[in-house]
Amino acid sequence: MDPSSAATIAARIDRLPSSGDVRWLITLISLGGWFEFYDLFFTAAVGPGLVKSGIFKPPGSNPFDIDSLASFIAALFTGLFIGTIAFSWLADRFGRRSIFTFSLIWYSIGTLILAFQSTALGINLWRMIASIGLGVELVNVDAYVSELVPKEHRGPAFAYNQAIMYTAVPTIALLAWLMAPPFRFLGLEGWRWVLIIGSVGALFIWWIRLGLPESPRWLAQHGRLAEADAIVSRLERQAEAQIGAPLKVPQMVEGEREVKQGAWVEMWSPTYRGRTLMLVVYNFFQTIGYYGFQAWVPQFLISQGVEVTRSLEYTFIIAIANPIGPMLGIFLADKFERKWQIAFSAIGIAVFGLLFSQQRSELGLVVCGVLITLCGNWLSFSFHAYQAELYPTRIRAQAVGFVYSWSRFSAIFSGFFIAFFLAHYGTTGVFSFIASAMVIVFLVIGLFGPATTRRRLEAIAA
Repeated sequence: MDPSSAATIAARIDRLPSSGDVRWLITLISLGGWFEFYDLFFTAAVGPGLVKSGIFKPPGSNPFDIDSLASFIAALFTGLFIGTIAFSWLADRFGRRSIFTFSLIWYSIGTLILAFQSTALGINLWRMIASIGLGVELVNVDAYVSELVPKEHRGPAFAYNQAIMYTAVPTIALLAWLMAPPFRFLGLEGWRWVLIIGSVGALFIWWIRLGLPESPRWLAQHGRLAEADAIVSRLERQAEAQIGAPLKVPQMVEGEREVKQGAWVEMWSPTYRGRTLMLVVYNFFQTIGYYGFQAWVPQFLISQGVEVTRSLEYTFIIAIANPIGPMLGIFLADKFERKWQIAFSAIGIAVFGLLFSQQRSELGLVVCGVLITLCGNWLSFSFHAYQAELYPTRIRAQAVGFVYSWSRFSAIFSGFFIAFFLAHYGTTGVFSFIASAMVIVFLVIGLFGPATTRRRLEAIAA
């Protein structure tokens, strides 16, 4: 491996072809991320059960009460905000793998305790605590995937990653539908079983991922070159055996050998300040459209005249579409520039959301719901790849955690606004609010976002 011996770990990774071995590593990472999506989207699925049990009030009540569904959503995003802004730096300090495992265990234990709460205050408190672990988890997933995958395959890798994670959405919707009120088993209501299944499953995934290696880029950044070399050398041998030929010579970029100590203030340096501000504004507004629909689907359907049980059935049908967008992205994600994929996905959410608000037939509601979902999926896998690409390895997790935390901060309050608009202006008011936010997303990314597709992480960071 003489050409590689003088090359950096990053350069050696970026000349690797697409291989089953790298895909398996992404699969293991994605299985852990599956439970964040499970947790994020069970809000909409268990909401009707929480209302039916009498613990929470229906959406028409005061959205600022502790026992409103908006407070349940706010508890989720408060925990996610704390996790991303306060603890994402841990992955830069202690490694992707160890924090990945720790955050998943945190989530599992917190959610299991949550499942046995019987007051709105207790549910909201443990919802927030469990979500702190998830706030760390998804940021770590983004850093992990971006650092393991060659530059030619980064977009499809994130699409594949989210295709796996999005299967959690129809799973949770199906469970919620099958376990809708008046379902009970062993004396426990259906919504409690939805939570228990998620918490126990996360512990199982933690067990099967114990063989996941540390990020070679992170190891190299921390001077652990022998460990990084062992991981990359194994991937190189497997790749050469797969293609039956030697690998290409690694291509270096200017300044790649420079090793710096990462610090929080670096994201505010002249190199990264513009990106940081752009992503803060982007994340603040994107979550209004993304979670503004996903977290409220059953309630939107009910407000359009669909009764509770059928709303859960239709929510399941809409949820089936969730993995489809990322599956298409596996083949198309790097065919055109990533920032425009994000920008036009936002416009799609705006347009199809306004159409959804005008539908009076159940078929029209489901079709528009599916189209909103597909646009949301495309926006999601594109921007998770995008924001991880914009920072160097030494600060990737904490920088992504900081900018991403603003989506969590926004979501704490957007649930209350959506509840307010739904109660006073119906779905037309809600989707007018969402469309305005999506136009801002389009302008911010389109005007100020740098190009990243098929470029070396080290070149983008420079």
